[in-house]
Amino acid sequence: MAAANVGSVATITGNPQNMFIGTASGISYASFAAHLAPLAVLGLGLVWAVTVLLYRREFAHVRLSPPATDGATAHPYLLAKGLIATAAMLAMLLLGVTPALAALLAASALLITRRLKPDRVFREVDYSLLVFFASLFVVTDAVRHTALMPVLESAAAPVIAGTGAGLVATAAVLSNLVSNVPAVLLFAPLVERAAAPDLVWITIAMATTFAGNLTLLGSVANLIVAETARRGGVELRFGEYLRAGVPITLATLTLGTLWLTSWR
Repeated sequence: MAAANVGSVATITGNPQNMFIGTASGISYASFAAHLAPLAVLGLGLVWAVTVLLYRREFAHVRLSPPATDGATAHPYLLAKGLIATAAMLAMLLLGVTPALAALLAASALLITRRLKPDRVFREVDYSLLVFFASLFVVTDAVRHTALMPVLESAAAPVIAGTGAGLVATAAVLSNLVSNVPAVLLFAPLVERAAAPDLVWITIAMATTFAGNLTLLGSVANLIVAETARRGGVELRFGEYLRAGVPITLATLTLGTLWLTSWR
């Protein structure tokens, strides 16, 4: 799950908060990737190094077996259709189509099929996680309409102007309090008044994404992996996750801060 979080920083479509940032900021898909895709590659190297260092016994002399494929059915036509839809979506993004529209067009094309019933796709949706995620947006919007929001804005304004370690730390802490996507929504009114909004947005994208590795509650991806592992008989405990999550988060946030400093 750490690799999923770190890798998702590379593009606007990598995670939900990046998609919101891309829509709100108007930063192009190519420009966003130019800033953060190399950082994602470097960050994945850090994830691998920390994981192997902490769990080197599990990586020593172990041959991974391929998963069982009993009963699996190959669908070459659907595979080709999925690849074409993905390529078309990437082309639309590079041409400046908004991420939401490009994603909806590609998804609609995939759902129009006579070979696979749509209800089989919908059964894979984890509705409990969707309710949890929607609830975070409700809480975030409630905060924005209370007397607490002006206090938060006045306290965060100097941090936003700095676009450095202070902004990274604030975004990281807030991401683990309310999750990363609601944290980005709280930042939105402040970034619009910043002197260099594009760099601020990209810094927030990096910080909120990498901060998702700090705790199990840091990102929805963590919850999905933990729930999937539990169904497979693996209990991922909060304390055990922190053992790897803390060093990975600190290392990647430090790397990200140094990387984006060079773009000023």
